[in-house]
Amino acid sequence: MDIIVCIKQVPNTTDVKIDPETNTLVREGVESIINPFDTYAIEEAVRLKGRFGGKVTVITMGPPQAESSLREAISVGGDEAILISDRAFAGSDTWATSYTLSKAIQRIGKYDLIICGKQASDGDTAQVGPGISAHLGIPQVTYVKKIEAIGDGKAKVERMTEEGYEVMETPLPCLFTVVKEINDPRLPSLKGKMKAKSAQITTWKAQDISCDSRNIGLEGSPTKVVKIFTPPPRQKGQMLQGEPREVVDKLVDLLKNEVR
Repeated sequence: MDIIVCIKQVPNTTDVKIDPETNTLVREGVESIINPFDTYAIEEAVRLKGRFGGKVTVITMGPPQAESSLREAISVGGDEAILISDRAFAGSDTWATSYTLSKAIQRIGKYDLIICGKQASDGDTAQVGPGISAHLGIPQVTYVKKIEAIGDGKAKVERMTEEGYEVMETPLPCLFTVVKEINDPRLPSLKGKMKAKSAQITTWKAQDISCDSRNIGLEGSPTKVVKIFTPPPRQKGQMLQGEPREVVDKLVDLLKNEVR
């Protein structure tokens, strides 16, 4: 089974800084880690490889420093790693990002399954995984908490919902986004660390994956951040006391004063 895992390197901090000129995240000088949700995607891919054989290819789109996250993915069981890095990708929104990743996957060619974390901790949109499947024209199942079975060209999974879970069956190839309930990610072994240290990381630029320049970066992004600001602190609340009827009358009077 050939599995592709899409990961993202994110800032290891809650103190996110924004470039006022471009309205994009400032990543320079900030420690970065693999998006926590993506560690579950890597682990599930490695477990499936253990059950069915095959290969796990890990890809990420980002600056050159994202190579460290790819090496970390190799240290816990990934077989190959590809960095998609080009200044032309800077400022990509979720649509442009999913387009770029889909073009890289098309160049890889053969795959049975694509696995992503359910969302990234720095954006929380949960849009890139589904966007990749849309660009590739393959089925998707989001919020997967368990892969029950794979065989005969299809997969059976449990998908988490607010009320419980759904059991779904989908043809392969397909894309899954997984939740943290699916597994417990392993720590890298000494052998894995040595493998990661010497691994060859392939780097592709926009022209290597035949990207249309109109669909990448800021210019290719349908959504743009126009303004970012810190919301003003909430004003202190006012406690109304008295009998229920008195409280209602006071509240009505306050509301009337606000709308005048």
